[in-house]
Amino acid sequence: MDSLRALTANIVMIEYTMIYTGTCSWTEKTLIQSGEFYPKEARTAEARLKYYAEHFSTVEVDSSYYAIPDKSITALWSDWTPKNFVFHIKAYGALTGHGIKPKTLPIEIATLFPKKDREKKYVYIKEADLLKIIAEKFWDSLRPLVKENKLGILVFQFPPWFQYRIANLDYILQCKELMKGLPIAVEFRHGSWLTHERAGSIFSFLRKHRISYIGADEPQYGSLATIPFIPEVTSDVAYFRFHGRNKENWLRREIETSFRYDYLYSDDELKEFIEQILDVGRNAKKAYAMFNNCHGASAVRNARRLKELIVQEKADD
Repeated sequence: MDSLRALTANIVMIEYTMIYTGTCSWTEKTLIQSGEFYPKEARTAEARLKYYAEHFSTVEVDSSYYAIPDKSITALWSDWTPKNFVFHIKAYGALTGHGIKPKTLPIEIATLFPKKDREKKYVYIKEADLLKIIAEKFWDSLRPLVKENKLGILVFQFPPWFQYRIANLDYILQCKELMKGLPIAVEFRHGSWLTHERAGSIFSFLRKHRISYIGADEPQYGSLATIPFIPEVTSDVAYFRFHGRNKENWLRREIETSFRYDYLYSDDELKEFIEQILDVGRNAKKAYAMFNNCHGASAVRNARRLKELIVQEKADD
C-alpha cells in the first residue's frame, strides 16, 4: 500500500503518477434526464458543474467541438470549480477538418465568408488564413482556464476520412503550431494510422513533437473502419477515451448521436484496461481515463467504478 494513496474526487496516486477518471461531458441531456446522477435541485449549468466537481476532478468539454465558447463562459467554468479541477477541451470542428454550421461561427469570423456560404447547412474550412483566425479565437476563449491553471489538453479528434497520409502528418503539426504552446492530443478514427506496420512510427512522430496520443476504445469490425485500443504514451500525459462497444449503432448515421454511445462497460471489461492504464501511466506524470459512453449515466457509473477497481487492484498487491 506504500505506493498507493487514494485521493478525493476520483483521483488515485500510483507510484508517482496521478490517475484521474472522469467523463467526456457533464451536460449530456440523457444524463440529466436519467435522474441517476444529478439531484433534482441541480437545475442550472452552475449547479450541475458544481455538483459534478464534487465527484470528479476532471471533465472533457464536448460543446467546444460544435461552437467556440465565449471567454465569459470559460471564466464561469473556472469560477464554479475547485482550484485543482482540470478541463480538457475538444477542439472546434473546423480545426479538425469536420463540417461546421456557419451560424456557430463568431460574427466577426462569419462575415469573412461569402453570403452563399453563410447560408449553407455545413461548410468545410480549408483556407489557411481562415483557420488561423479561427484558431486564434479558439485559443483566446481558453484564456481564463489557462490563467487559473485549469486547462488540461486540447483533444483533436480527427474524422474517419482523415486517413494516414504525409500531408495529414503535416496538418497535425500545423494544429500544434496554431495552438501556440497549449498541449494538444490527437485521436485517430481510421485504422490506417494504427496498423501493425505503421503504429510504431506514428507514436515516434508524436513523441518527437511532444504531442499526446489518445488511446481510444470503440467497437471493432475487423476492418479499418475503427481503431484498435492500443495503450501508448507519447508525452508526459497518458490519455484514454472509452467510447463503449455498441457495434449495432456505432456506424449508423441516421440515429441520434448519443445512441452510438449507449453502452455500459462490465467490471470484467474495465478490469481488462487496468493493467494497461497502470503500465502506460508509469511513463507519464498524469493519466486520464475519460468515459465518452455518455448516454444516460453510463459514463458516470463507469468512471466511478474504474477508480474503485484500480484502488482494489493495488490494495490486493
